[in-house]
Amino acid sequence: MKVVSFLKPYRKPMIIAWLLMLIELTVELLSPILMAKIIDEGIIPKDSRVLLTWGIVLLILSLISFASGITNSFFAAGAGQHFGYDIRKELFRKIQNLSYSTINEFSTSSFITRLTNDVTQLQNIVFMSLRIAFRAPLLVLFGTVMAFIVNWRLALIFVLSIPVIVVILIFVMKKATQLFQTLQKRLDHVNRIMRENLQGIRLIKAFYQFTFERERFKKVNKNLQDSSLKAFRFIEFTGPSILFLMNICIVLVLWFGQKELLAGHTNAGDLVAIVNYGTRITMALGMLTWIIMAFSRAKASNDRINEVLSMEDEKDAPISTKVFINEGKIEFENTSFRYPNQTFDAIRNINFSVAPKQTVAIIGATGSGKTTIFQLIPRLFNATKGKVKIDGVDVLDIPSKELRMKIGYVPQESHLFTGTIRENILWGNREASMEEIVEAAKDAQIYDTILSFPNGFDTVIGQKGVNLSGGQKQRLSIARALVRKPKILLLDDSTSALDLETERKLLKSIEKYECTLLIITQKITTAKKADYIILLDEGKLVASGTHKELQKESELYQKILCSQDAKEVLTNA
Repeated sequence: MKVVSFLKPYRKPMIIAWLLMLIELTVELLSPILMAKIIDEGIIPKDSRVLLTWGIVLLILSLISFASGITNSFFAAGAGQHFGYDIRKELFRKIQNLSYSTINEFSTSSFITRLTNDVTQLQNIVFMSLRIAFRAPLLVLFGTVMAFIVNWRLALIFVLSIPVIVVILIFVMKKATQLFQTLQKRLDHVNRIMRENLQGIRLIKAFYQFTFERERFKKVNKNLQDSSLKAFRFIEFTGPSILFLMNICIVLVLWFGQKELLAGHTNAGDLVAIVNYGTRITMALGMLTWIIMAFSRAKASNDRINEVLSMEDEKDAPISTKVFINEGKIEFENTSFRYPNQTFDAIRNINFSVAPKQTVAIIGATGSGKTTIFQLIPRLFNATKGKVKIDGVDVLDIPSKELRMKIGYVPQESHLFTGTIRENILWGNREASMEEIVEAAKDAQIYDTILSFPNGFDTVIGQKGVNLSGGQKQRLSIARALVRKPKILLLDDSTSALDLETERKLLKSIEKYECTLLIITQKITTAKKADYIILLDEGKLVASGTHKELQKESELYQKILCSQDAKEVLTNA
Protein backbone atom coordinates (compact mmCIF):
# COMPACT_ATOMS: atom_id res chain seq x y z
CA MET A 1 0.00 0.00 0.00
CA LYS A 2 1.36 3.40 -1.04
CA VAL A 3 0.65 6.77 0.54
CA VAL A 4 -1.13 8.05 -2.57
CA SER A 5 -3.77 5.28 -2.24
CA PHE A 6 -5.08 6.98 0.91
CA LEU A 7 -6.41 9.82 -1.25
CA LYS A 8 -8.95 7.60 -3.06
CA PRO A 9 -11.80 8.02 -0.52
CA TYR A 10 -11.53 11.80 -0.89
CA ARG A 11 -11.69 12.08 -4.67
CA LYS A 12 -15.00 13.94 -4.63
CA PRO A 13 -13.98 16.73 -2.22
CA MET A 14 -10.66 16.99 -4.06
CA ILE A 15 -12.39 17.38 -7.43
CA ILE A 16 -14.72 20.00 -5.95
CA ALA A 17 -11.72 21.85 -4.48
CA TRP A 18 -9.92 21.80 -7.85
CA LEU A 19 -13.01 23.05 -9.69
CA LEU A 20 -13.30 25.93 -7.24
CA MET A 21 -9.59 26.61 -7.70
CA LEU A 22 -10.14 26.75 -11.49
CA ILE A 23 -12.90 29.34 -10.93
CA GLU A 24 -10.43 31.46 -8.96
CA LEU A 25 -7.83 30.99 -11.70
CA THR A 26 -10.31 31.92 -14.45
CA VAL A 27 -11.20 35.16 -12.66
CA GLU A 28 -7.51 35.94 -12.17
CA LEU A 29 -6.82 35.37 -15.90
CA LEU A 30 -9.80 37.46 -17.03
CA SER A 31 -9.12 40.39 -14.71
CA PRO A 32 -6.21 41.95 -16.75
CA ILE A 33 -8.33 41.84 -19.94
CA LEU A 34 -11.26 43.50 -18.16
CA MET A 35 -8.89 46.14 -16.78
CA ALA A 36 -7.57 46.76 -20.30
CA LYS A 37 -11.14 47.18 -21.53
CA ILE A 38 -11.92 49.64 -18.72
CA ILE A 39 -8.78 51.67 -19.55
CA ASP A 40 -9.23 51.70 -23.34
CA GLU A 41 -13.04 52.10 -23.45
CA GLY A 42 -13.81 53.82 -20.18
CA ILE A 43 -10.95 55.83 -18.69
CA ILE A 44 -9.22 57.18 -21.83
CA PRO A 45 -12.46 58.20 -23.65
CA LYS A 46 -13.96 59.26 -20.27
CA ASP A 47 -17.05 57.05 -20.72
CA SER A 48 -18.45 56.60 -17.20
CA ARG A 49 -21.12 54.15 -18.38
CA VAL A 50 -18.52 51.69 -19.65
CA LEU A 51 -16.42 52.29 -16.54
CA LEU A 52 -19.37 51.53 -14.26
CA THR A 53 -20.60 48.51 -16.24
CA TRP A 54 -17.28 46.73 -16.49
CA GLY A 55 -16.34 47.82 -12.97
CA ILE A 56 -19.44 46.05 -11.63
CA VAL A 57 -18.62 42.96 -13.70
CA LEU A 58 -15.08 42.93 -12.26
CA LEU A 59 -16.46 43.33 -8.73
CA ILE A 60 -18.94 40.45 -9.19
CA LEU A 61 -16.18 38.22 -10.54
CA SER A 62 -14.01 39.16 -7.56
CA LEU A 63 -16.81 38.16 -5.18
CA ILE A 64 -17.22 34.85 -7.01
CA SER A 65 -13.46 34.28 -6.72
CA PHE A 66 -13.56 35.14 -3.01
CA ALA A 67 -16.44 32.72 -2.34
CA SER A 68 -14.68 30.01 -4.38
CA GLY A 69 -11.48 30.51 -2.40
CA ILE A 70 -13.23 30.23 0.96
CA THR A 71 -15.13 27.09 -0.09
CA ASN A 72 -12.01 25.63 -1.66
CA SER A 73 -10.15 26.04 1.66
CA PHE A 74 -12.97 24.22 3.45
CA PHE A 75 -12.79 21.17 1.15
CA ALA A 76 -8.98 21.24 0.97
CA ALA A 77 -8.59 21.32 4.76
CA GLY A 78 -11.12 18.51 5.20
CA ALA A 79 -9.41 16.24 2.65
CA GLY A 80 -5.95 16.98 4.11
CA GLN A 81 -6.95 16.30 7.72
CA HIS A 82 -8.83 13.08 6.91
CA PHE A 83 -5.92 11.93 4.73
CA GLY A 84 -3.48 12.54 7.61
CA TYR A 85 -5.76 10.70 10.06
CA ASP A 86 -5.96 7.65 7.79
CA ILE A 87 -2.19 7.47 7.28
CA ARG A 88 -1.46 7.78 11.02
CA LYS A 89 -4.01 5.06 11.77
CA GLU A 90 -2.56 2.70 9.16
CA LEU A 91 1.03 3.46 10.17
CA PHE A 92 0.23 2.69 13.81
CA ARG A 93 -1.50 -0.54 12.80
CA LYS A 94 1.42 -1.47 10.55
CA ILE A 95 4.03 -0.89 13.25
CA GLN A 96 2.06 -3.08 15.66
CA ASN A 97 1.89 -5.86 13.08
CA LEU A 98 5.60 -5.82 12.25
CA SER A 99 7.73 -8.56 13.70
CA TYR A 100 9.74 -7.70 16.78
CA SER A 101 12.99 -8.15 14.84
CA THR A 102 11.84 -5.69 12.16
CA ILE A 103 10.83 -3.11 14.76
CA ASN A 104 14.29 -3.40 16.32
CA GLU A 105 15.85 -2.24 13.03
CA PHE A 106 14.40 1.23 13.63
CA SER A 107 14.84 3.60 16.52
CA THR A 108 11.73 4.55 18.46
CA SER A 109 12.37 8.21 17.61
CA SER A 110 12.31 7.37 13.89
CA PHE A 111 8.85 5.81 14.19
CA ILE A 112 7.64 8.80 16.22
CA THR A 113 8.94 11.27 13.61
CA ARG A 114 7.23 9.33 10.83
CA LEU A 115 3.93 9.23 12.72
CA THR A 116 4.04 12.94 13.51
CA ASN A 117 6.30 15.21 11.47
CA ASP A 118 6.28 13.15 8.25
CA VAL A 119 2.50 12.71 8.25
CA THR A 120 2.08 16.44 8.91
CA GLN A 121 4.27 17.23 5.88
CA LEU A 122 2.04 15.06 3.65
CA GLN A 123 -1.10 16.48 5.19
CA ASN A 124 0.08 20.00 4.43
CA ILE A 125 1.01 19.13 0.85
CA VAL A 126 -2.48 17.77 0.17
CA PHE A 127 -3.97 21.04 1.40
CA MET A 128 -1.44 23.03 -0.61
CA SER A 129 -2.09 20.94 -3.74
CA LEU A 130 -5.82 21.61 -3.56
CA ARG A 131 -5.36 25.26 -2.69
CA ILE A 132 -2.38 26.77 -4.55
CA ALA A 133 0.13 24.16 -5.70
CA PHE A 134 -1.54 23.48 -9.06
CA ARG A 135 -2.90 26.98 -9.37
CA ALA A 136 0.60 28.52 -9.52
CA PRO A 137 1.91 26.51 -12.53
CA LEU A 138 -1.45 26.86 -14.31
CA LEU A 139 -1.28 30.59 -13.77
CA VAL A 140 2.20 30.65 -15.31
CA LEU A 141 1.04 28.58 -18.31
CA PHE A 142 -2.29 30.23 -19.05
CA GLY A 143 -1.06 33.66 -18.02
CA THR A 144 1.56 33.36 -20.77
CA VAL A 145 -1.10 32.16 -23.24
CA MET A 146 -3.39 35.10 -22.38
CA ALA A 147 -0.49 37.53 -22.73
CA PHE A 148 0.26 35.98 -26.12
CA ILE A 149 -3.37 36.54 -27.17
CA VAL A 150 -3.28 40.19 -26.07
CA ASN A 151 0.05 41.02 -27.81
CA TRP A 152 2.17 38.19 -29.16
CA ARG A 153 5.21 40.37 -29.82
CA LEU A 154 5.49 41.49 -26.17
CA ALA A 155 4.53 38.04 -24.85
CA LEU A 156 7.51 36.50 -26.66
CA ILE A 157 9.69 37.86 -23.87
CA PHE A 158 7.85 35.60 -21.41
CA VAL A 159 7.74 32.65 -23.82
CA LEU A 160 11.54 32.69 -24.18
CA SER A 161 12.37 33.16 -20.47
CA ILE A 162 9.89 30.84 -18.74
CA PRO A 163 11.32 27.51 -20.11
CA VAL A 164 14.73 28.48 -18.67
CA ILE A 165 13.10 29.12 -15.30
CA VAL A 166 11.23 25.78 -15.45
CA VAL A 167 14.53 23.92 -16.01
CA ILE A 168 15.99 25.71 -12.98
CA LEU A 169 12.95 24.73 -10.87
CA ILE A 170 13.26 21.04 -11.84
CA PHE A 171 16.91 21.06 -10.76
CA VAL A 172 15.97 22.81 -7.52
CA MET A 173 13.32 20.19 -6.72
CA LYS A 174 15.74 17.28 -7.17
CA LYS A 175 18.42 18.92 -5.05
CA ALA A 176 15.96 20.05 -2.38
CA THR A 177 14.56 16.50 -2.02
CA GLN A 178 18.04 15.21 -1.12
CA LEU A 179 18.58 18.03 1.35
CA PHE A 180 15.28 17.45 3.11
CA GLN A 181 15.85 13.69 3.35
CA THR A 182 19.02 14.49 5.30
CA LEU A 183 17.11 17.03 7.39
CA GLN A 184 14.46 14.45 8.38
CA LYS A 185 17.16 12.00 9.49
CA ARG A 186 18.77 14.71 11.61
CA LEU A 187 15.34 15.38 13.14
CA ASP A 188 15.16 11.66 14.04
CA HIS A 189 18.46 12.04 15.91
CA VAL A 190 17.22 15.07 17.85
CA ASN A 191 14.03 13.25 18.84
CA ARG A 192 16.06 10.22 19.94
CA ILE A 193 18.29 12.28 22.24
CA MET A 194 15.30 14.17 23.65
CA ARG A 195 13.45 10.90 24.32
CA GLU A 196 16.46 9.29 26.01
CA ASN A 197 17.04 12.40 28.10
CA LEU A 198 13.45 12.66 29.32
CA GLN A 199 13.24 8.93 30.07
CA GLY A 200 16.51 8.98 31.99
CA ILE A 201 16.10 12.34 33.74
CA ARG A 202 16.19 10.72 37.20
CA LEU A 203 19.50 9.02 36.40
CA ILE A 204 20.89 12.21 34.86
CA LYS A 205 20.08 14.12 38.02
CA ALA A 206 21.48 11.39 40.25
CA PHE A 207 24.78 11.33 38.34
CA TYR A 208 24.71 15.10 37.80
CA GLN A 209 25.43 14.71 34.10
CA PHE A 210 23.67 17.87 32.92
CA THR A 211 26.74 19.22 31.15
CA PHE A 212 27.39 15.99 29.24
CA GLU A 213 23.74 15.71 28.17
CA ARG A 214 23.64 19.35 27.08
CA GLU A 215 26.73 18.81 24.93
CA ARG A 216 25.21 15.66 23.46
CA PHE A 217 22.00 17.49 22.59
CA LYS A 218 23.93 20.52 21.37
CA LYS A 219 25.77 18.34 18.84
CA VAL A 220 22.66 16.79 17.25
CA ASN A 221 20.80 20.10 17.46
CA LYS A 222 23.68 21.81 15.63
CA ASN A 223 23.57 19.11 12.93
CA LEU A 224 19.83 19.72 12.51
CA GLN A 225 20.40 23.47 12.36
CA ASP A 226 23.12 23.09 9.71
CA SER A 227 20.94 20.81 7.57
CA SER A 228 17.98 23.17 7.91
CA LEU A 229 20.06 26.21 7.00
CA LYS A 230 21.57 24.45 4.00
CA ALA A 231 18.14 23.44 2.68
CA PHE A 232 16.41 26.76 3.33
CA ARG A 233 19.31 28.86 2.03
CA PHE A 234 19.26 26.87 -1.18
CA ILE A 235 15.53 27.53 -1.56
CA GLU A 236 15.91 31.18 -0.51
CA PHE A 237 18.59 31.75 -3.14
CA THR A 238 16.40 30.21 -5.84
CA GLY A 239 13.34 32.39 -5.16
CA PRO A 240 14.98 35.83 -5.48
CA SER A 241 16.96 34.62 -8.52
CA ILE A 242 13.76 33.69 -10.36
CA LEU A 243 12.07 36.93 -9.30
CA PHE A 244 15.07 38.88 -10.59
CA LEU A 245 14.81 37.20 -14.01
CA MET A 246 11.07 37.87 -14.21
CA ASN A 247 11.49 41.51 -13.17
CA ILE A 248 13.98 41.91 -16.02
CA CYS A 249 11.31 40.49 -18.34
CA ILE A 250 8.74 43.01 -17.08
CA VAL A 251 11.20 45.88 -17.58
CA LEU A 252 11.79 44.65 -21.15
CA VAL A 253 8.01 44.48 -21.70
CA LEU A 254 7.69 48.11 -20.56
CA TRP A 255 10.65 49.16 -22.74
CA PHE A 256 9.37 47.53 -25.93
CA GLY A 257 5.75 48.26 -24.98
CA GLN A 258 6.49 51.98 -25.00
CA LYS A 259 7.86 51.67 -28.54
CA GLU A 260 4.81 49.62 -29.60
CA LEU A 261 2.54 52.26 -28.04
CA LEU A 262 4.27 55.16 -29.80
CA ALA A 263 4.23 53.26 -33.12
CA GLY A 264 0.50 52.61 -32.73
CA HIS A 265 0.90 48.81 -32.76
CA THR A 266 -0.76 48.46 -29.35
CA ASN A 267 -2.80 50.52 -26.93
CA ALA A 268 -2.42 51.48 -23.27
CA GLY A 269 -4.90 48.89 -22.00
CA ASP A 270 -3.09 46.02 -23.70
CA LEU A 271 0.25 47.18 -22.32
CA VAL A 272 -1.25 47.31 -18.81
CA ALA A 273 -2.73 43.82 -19.32
CA ILE A 274 0.64 42.41 -20.45
CA VAL A 275 2.40 43.97 -17.44
CA ASN A 276 -0.38 42.66 -15.19
CA TYR A 277 0.07 39.13 -16.54
CA GLY A 278 3.83 39.48 -16.10
CA THR A 279 3.36 40.54 -12.47
CA ARG A 280 0.99 37.63 -11.77
CA ILE A 281 3.35 35.17 -13.46
CA THR A 282 6.22 36.56 -11.37
CA MET A 283 4.23 36.10 -8.16
CA ALA A 284 3.27 32.55 -9.20
CA LEU A 285 6.90 31.66 -9.93
CA GLY A 286 7.95 33.11 -6.57
CA MET A 287 5.26 30.97 -4.96
CA LEU A 288 6.54 27.94 -6.87
CA THR A 289 9.87 28.05 -5.03
CA TRP A 290 8.05 27.60 -1.72
CA ILE A 291 5.77 24.97 -3.25
CA ILE A 292 8.87 23.10 -4.45
CA MET A 293 10.30 23.28 -0.92
CA ALA A 294 7.07 21.84 0.50
CA PHE A 295 6.95 19.10 -2.16
CA SER A 296 10.61 18.25 -1.54
CA ARG A 297 9.98 17.82 2.19
CA ALA A 298 6.82 15.87 1.42
CA LYS A 299 8.73 13.65 -1.04
CA ALA A 300 11.25 12.79 1.68
CA SER A 301 8.41 12.12 4.15
CA ASN A 302 6.51 10.10 1.54
CA ASP A 303 9.52 7.83 1.00
CA ARG A 304 9.99 7.31 4.75
CA ILE A 305 6.32 6.43 5.29
CA ASN A 306 6.21 4.15 2.24
CA GLU A 307 9.27 2.38 3.63
CA VAL A 308 7.23 1.34 6.68
CA LEU A 309 4.00 0.62 4.78
CA SER A 310 5.83 -1.64 2.30
CA MET A 311 7.26 -3.86 5.05
CA GLU A 312 5.81 -7.32 5.46
CA ASP A 313 3.58 -7.98 8.43
CA GLU A 314 4.73 -10.56 10.92
CA LYS A 315 4.30 -14.00 9.39
CA ASP A 316 1.63 -15.98 11.15
CA ALA A 317 0.04 -19.39 10.97
CA PRO A 318 -3.35 -19.36 9.21
CA ILE A 319 -6.13 -18.23 11.53
CA SER A 320 -8.11 -21.29 10.48
CA THR A 321 -5.39 -23.53 11.97
CA LYS A 322 -7.07 -25.37 14.85
CA VAL A 323 -4.29 -25.44 17.42
CA PHE A 324 -5.08 -24.89 21.08
CA ILE A 325 -2.68 -24.63 24.01
CA ASN A 326 -4.22 -26.67 26.81
CA GLU A 327 -1.29 -28.02 28.83
CA GLY A 328 1.74 -25.73 28.50
CA LYS A 329 4.43 -28.26 27.64
CA ILE A 330 7.55 -26.54 26.25
CA GLU A 331 10.25 -28.17 24.10
CA PHE A 332 13.43 -26.80 22.57
CA GLU A 333 14.86 -29.11 19.88
CA ASN A 334 18.40 -28.27 18.64
CA THR A 335 17.39 -24.63 18.80
CA SER A 336 19.77 -21.89 17.71
CA PHE A 337 19.15 -18.18 17.24
CA ARG A 338 21.18 -15.30 15.88
CA TYR A 339 20.04 -11.69 16.19
CA PRO A 340 19.87 -9.67 12.94
CA ASN A 341 23.18 -8.13 11.85
CA GLN A 342 25.14 -10.24 14.34
CA THR A 343 27.99 -12.60 13.46
CA PHE A 344 27.46 -15.09 16.29
CA ASP A 345 24.58 -17.12 17.70
CA ALA A 346 22.96 -15.89 20.90
CA ILE A 347 22.04 -19.50 21.72
CA ARG A 348 23.35 -22.70 20.09
CA ASN A 349 21.82 -26.18 19.89
CA ILE A 350 19.61 -25.81 22.95
CA ASN A 351 17.69 -28.94 23.93
CA PHE A 352 15.33 -29.24 26.89
CA SER A 353 11.76 -30.12 27.71
CA VAL A 354 9.47 -28.69 30.37
CA ALA A 355 6.46 -30.72 31.43
CA PRO A 356 3.10 -29.01 32.00
CA LYS A 357 2.82 -27.15 35.33
CA GLN A 358 6.50 -27.59 36.10
CA THR A 359 8.59 -24.75 37.52
CA VAL A 360 11.96 -24.30 35.81
CA ALA A 361 14.63 -21.79 36.77
CA ILE A 362 17.07 -20.55 34.14
CA ILE A 363 20.34 -19.14 35.41
CA GLY A 364 23.56 -17.97 33.83
CA ALA A 365 25.83 -14.99 33.40
CA THR A 366 24.77 -11.82 31.58
CA GLY A 367 24.65 -12.49 27.84
CA SER A 368 24.35 -16.26 28.23
CA GLY A 369 21.05 -16.36 26.29
CA LYS A 370 18.43 -16.50 29.04
CA THR A 371 16.20 -13.71 27.71
CA THR A 372 16.67 -14.97 24.16
CA ILE A 373 15.07 -18.28 25.14
CA PHE A 374 12.12 -16.41 26.64
CA GLN A 375 11.64 -14.33 23.48
CA LEU A 376 11.49 -17.43 21.26
CA ILE A 377 8.58 -18.95 23.21
CA PRO A 378 5.94 -16.27 22.35
CA ARG A 379 7.67 -15.94 18.95
CA LEU A 380 8.91 -12.40 19.41
CA PHE A 381 11.80 -13.81 17.39
CA ASN A 382 11.84 -16.98 15.31
CA ALA A 383 14.51 -19.62 15.83
CA THR A 384 17.29 -19.55 13.25
CA LYS A 385 17.69 -23.34 13.46
CA GLY A 386 15.79 -26.09 15.21
CA LYS A 387 12.33 -25.84 16.71
CA VAL A 388 10.43 -24.45 19.68
CA LYS A 389 7.32 -26.47 20.48
CA ILE A 390 4.37 -25.97 22.78
CA ASP A 391 2.14 -28.95 23.47
CA GLY A 392 4.01 -30.78 20.72
CA VAL A 393 3.30 -28.17 18.03
CA ASP A 394 5.92 -25.90 16.45
CA VAL A 395 5.18 -22.33 17.58
CA LEU A 396 5.42 -21.31 13.89
CA ASP A 397 2.26 -23.35 13.29
CA ILE A 398 0.28 -21.73 16.11
CA PRO A 399 -1.65 -18.52 15.31
CA SER A 400 0.01 -15.68 17.22
CA LYS A 401 -3.23 -14.73 19.00
CA GLU A 402 -3.76 -18.25 20.34
CA LEU A 403 -0.07 -18.50 21.28
CA ARG A 404 0.36 -15.18 23.05
CA MET A 405 -3.03 -15.06 24.77
CA LYS A 406 -1.99 -18.20 26.68
CA ILE A 407 1.35 -16.72 27.80
CA GLY A 408 1.96 -14.32 30.65
CA TYR A 409 5.24 -12.52 30.00
CA VAL A 410 6.95 -10.24 32.52
CA PRO A 411 10.13 -8.74 30.99
CA GLN A 412 13.27 -7.60 32.81
CA GLU A 413 12.25 -3.95 32.64
CA SER A 414 8.76 -3.50 34.04
CA HIS A 415 6.78 -1.37 31.62
CA LEU A 416 3.65 0.33 32.95
CA PHE A 417 1.33 2.62 31.01
CA THR A 418 0.01 6.03 31.99
CA GLY A 419 -3.36 5.38 33.64
CA THR A 420 -4.75 3.89 36.83
CA ILE A 421 -3.49 0.77 38.61
CA ARG A 422 -6.78 -0.93 37.70
CA GLU A 423 -6.26 -0.13 34.00
CA ASN A 424 -2.67 -1.41 34.07
CA ILE A 425 -3.70 -4.78 35.53
CA LEU A 426 -6.75 -4.97 33.27
CA TRP A 427 -4.42 -4.45 30.30
CA GLY A 428 -3.38 -8.10 30.75
CA ASN A 429 -6.97 -9.29 30.22
CA ARG A 430 -9.55 -6.78 29.02
CA GLU A 431 -12.37 -9.14 30.03
CA ALA A 432 -11.25 -9.57 33.66
CA SER A 433 -13.73 -8.75 36.43
CA MET A 434 -12.86 -6.63 39.46
CA GLU A 435 -12.73 -9.82 41.54
CA GLU A 436 -10.11 -11.27 39.18
CA ILE A 437 -8.10 -8.04 39.28
CA VAL A 438 -8.10 -8.12 43.10
CA GLU A 439 -7.14 -11.82 43.08
CA ALA A 440 -4.20 -11.17 40.73
CA ALA A 441 -3.06 -8.24 42.88
CA LYS A 442 -3.18 -10.37 46.03
CA ASP A 443 -1.26 -13.23 44.40
CA ALA A 444 1.35 -10.76 43.12
CA GLN A 445 1.77 -9.46 46.71
CA ILE A 446 0.83 -5.90 45.67
CA TYR A 447 -2.75 -5.74 47.04
CA ASP A 448 -1.93 -4.23 50.44
CA THR A 449 0.34 -1.66 48.81
CA ILE A 450 -2.44 -0.64 46.41
CA LEU A 451 -4.89 -0.17 49.29
CA SER A 452 -2.35 2.07 51.05
CA PHE A 453 -2.60 4.58 48.19
CA PRO A 454 -5.26 7.30 48.70
CA ASN A 455 -7.24 6.23 45.62
CA GLY A 456 -6.53 2.50 45.79
CA PHE A 457 -6.97 0.80 42.41
CA ASP A 458 -7.89 4.18 40.89
CA THR A 459 -4.47 5.64 41.72
CA VAL A 460 -2.99 7.15 38.58
CA ILE A 461 0.44 5.84 37.60
CA GLY A 462 2.87 8.29 36.02
CA GLN A 463 4.61 7.59 32.73
CA LYS A 464 6.37 4.19 32.93
CA GLY A 465 5.41 4.01 36.62
CA VAL A 466 7.76 6.82 37.63
CA ASN A 467 5.94 7.30 40.95
CA LEU A 468 6.40 3.66 41.99
CA SER A 469 9.38 1.77 43.39
CA GLY A 470 11.13 -0.97 41.42
CA GLY A 471 9.53 -3.71 43.50
CA GLN A 472 6.07 -2.19 43.16
CA LYS A 473 6.43 -1.99 39.38
CA GLN A 474 7.59 -5.61 39.22
CA ARG A 475 4.66 -6.86 41.27
CA LEU A 476 2.13 -4.86 39.22
CA SER A 477 3.64 -6.33 36.05
CA ILE A 478 3.29 -9.82 37.53
CA ALA A 479 -0.34 -9.09 38.49
CA ARG A 480 -0.97 -8.02 34.89
CA ALA A 481 0.40 -11.40 33.71
CA LEU A 482 -1.51 -13.43 36.31
CA VAL A 483 -4.87 -11.89 35.44
CA ARG A 484 -4.54 -13.58 32.02
CA LYS A 485 -4.78 -17.00 33.71
CA PRO A 486 -1.90 -18.12 31.47
CA LYS A 487 -0.91 -21.66 30.60
CA ILE A 488 2.73 -20.52 30.47
CA LEU A 489 4.18 -17.85 32.77
CA LEU A 490 7.55 -16.31 31.92
CA LEU A 491 9.25 -14.24 34.63
CA ASP A 492 12.43 -12.64 33.26
CA ASP A 493 14.34 -11.70 36.41
CA SER A 494 11.06 -10.12 37.54
CA THR A 495 11.58 -10.66 41.24
CA SER A 496 15.04 -9.08 41.49
CA ALA A 497 13.72 -6.09 43.46
CA LEU A 498 11.74 -8.22 45.93
CA ASP A 499 12.92 -9.30 49.33
CA LEU A 500 13.16 -13.06 49.96
CA GLU A 501 9.96 -13.28 52.03
CA THR A 502 7.83 -11.40 49.48
CA GLU A 503 9.32 -13.50 46.69
CA ARG A 504 8.55 -16.70 48.64
CA LYS A 505 4.91 -15.68 49.10
CA LEU A 506 4.66 -14.71 45.44
CA LEU A 507 5.97 -18.03 44.15
CA LYS A 508 3.74 -19.89 46.61
CA SER A 509 0.66 -18.01 45.31
CA ILE A 510 1.57 -18.80 41.70
CA GLU A 511 1.40 -22.54 42.49
CA LYS A 512 -2.41 -22.41 42.42
CA TYR A 513 -2.34 -21.28 38.80
CA GLU A 514 -2.36 -24.26 36.47
CA CYS A 515 0.55 -23.00 34.42
CA THR A 516 4.07 -23.92 33.43
CA LEU A 517 6.46 -21.47 35.10
CA LEU A 518 9.83 -20.45 33.67
CA ILE A 519 11.76 -17.99 35.78
CA ILE A 520 15.05 -16.32 34.97
CA THR A 521 16.86 -15.51 38.18
CA GLN A 522 20.27 -14.70 39.56
CA LYS A 523 19.34 -15.96 43.03
CA ILE A 524 20.27 -19.51 43.94
CA THR A 525 17.72 -19.27 46.78
CA THR A 526 15.02 -18.85 44.13
CA ALA A 527 16.43 -21.39 41.67
CA LYS A 528 16.66 -24.25 44.17
CA LYS A 529 12.90 -24.09 44.80
CA ALA A 530 12.24 -24.95 41.13
CA ASP A 531 11.49 -28.50 39.93
CA TYR A 532 14.73 -28.28 37.98
CA ILE A 533 17.30 -25.76 36.84
CA ILE A 534 18.76 -24.95 33.43
CA LEU A 535 22.28 -23.51 33.48
CA LEU A 536 23.43 -21.49 30.46
CA ASP A 537 26.90 -20.25 29.58
CA GLU A 538 27.81 -18.28 26.43
CA GLY A 539 24.67 -19.39 24.61
CA LYS A 540 25.01 -23.08 25.44
CA LEU A 541 23.08 -25.29 27.85
CA VAL A 542 25.91 -26.58 30.02
CA ALA A 543 23.93 -28.32 32.76
CA SER A 544 20.41 -29.07 33.92
CA GLY A 545 18.86 -30.85 36.88
CA THR A 546 17.71 -30.23 40.42
CA HIS A 547 19.60 -28.03 42.84
CA LYS A 548 21.13 -31.06 44.55
CA GLU A 549 22.15 -32.67 41.26
CA LEU A 550 23.84 -29.55 39.94
CA GLN A 551 25.48 -28.96 43.29
CA LYS A 552 27.20 -32.31 42.90
CA GLU A 553 27.79 -32.46 39.14
CA SER A 554 28.29 -28.92 37.77
CA GLU A 555 31.50 -27.05 38.46
CA LEU A 556 30.05 -23.78 37.13
CA TYR A 557 26.98 -24.12 39.38
CA GLN A 558 29.26 -24.76 42.34
CA LYS A 559 31.16 -21.53 41.58
CA ILE A 560 27.91 -19.55 41.41
CA LEU A 561 26.76 -21.14 44.65
CA CYS A 562 30.05 -20.34 46.40
CA SER A 563 30.03 -16.73 45.20
CA GLN A 564 26.48 -16.18 46.47
CA ASP A 565 27.20 -17.92 49.77
CA ALA A 566 30.22 -15.61 50.20
CA LYS A 567 28.04 -12.59 49.56
CA GLU A 568 25.52 -13.77 52.14
CA VAL A 569 28.30 -14.18 54.70
CA LEU A 570 29.56 -10.66 54.00
CA THR A 571 26.01 -9.29 54.12
CA ASN A 572 25.30 -10.92 57.46
CA ALA A 573 28.68 -9.97 58.94
